Amino acid sequence: MTQTCRYPCYKQYRTAFKEKPVLHQPIKLIFFDMDGVLADTLSSWRYIHDHFETTNHHSVEEYLKGNIDDLEFIRRDVSLWHHNGRLTSQQHIKQILDEIPVMQGAQTLFQFLQKHQIQTAIISAGLDILAKRIATILNIDYFYANGIKHDTQGKLTGDGILNVQLKYKDKNVQDLLQKTGIPAASCAAVGNSCFDLPMLTSCGISIAFNPTDTCVQDAADIVVTGKDLTTLITHLKPLIQQL
Repeated sequence: MTQTCRYPCYKQYRTAFKEKPVLHQPIKLIFFDMDGVLADTLSSWRYIHDHFETTNHHSVEEYLKGNIDDLEFIRRDVSLWHHNGRLTSQQHIKQILDEIPVMQGAQTLFQFLQKHQIQTAIISAGLDILAKRIATILNIDYFYANGIKHDTQGKLTGDGILNVQLKYKDKNVQDLLQKTGIPAASCAAVGNSCFDLPMLTSCGISIAFNPTDTCVQDAADIVVTGKDLTTLITHLKPLIQQL
């Protein structure tokens, strides 16, 4: 159920969003958030915390207020993941994340997009282990997600690999647009939370999929309720080149 954000609003602690581009059809590239959109879990980080019966609520608030940066946020999370008194292994984290199912309707949606030669990308502040699995299953062209460092034996070191700043997904959008040469006006973005706003406002069309808070629902051009990605096809058909 959509609700008002319960955390401090991060928008007052980051630079203002750029003006949203005017849609120019046909759509050539679609950006997707992962957690809650392509992966049927609200947060891959929280999923791991639930496994270890830990919580990062305090770190979330410190991060959103700008008191800690993204890497420190990751370090605090990873420091809680212990097995037999020591930091756990990358393999153990992978086993936990492998339990998370792909969102209903994802296969059908991406077959449709591939049929129409639409490029696709994941931009997620979640974990790259999960992003790589989902990208492989769905044949997604690009993915950006964060990693966790491990030693030569596969044990976590406690440090992270920062590829996506939670409050600045627009940076990853711009990076891929520069690499592909596709204009922002010919792109769409699909997200479910306020943290997707920088990505949604960077594209010609924005879609809130099963939104978790009112701010993303209010900002989106299209709002899709429920957890079935095939419902996006009806909205996307008029926006893509029919081949």
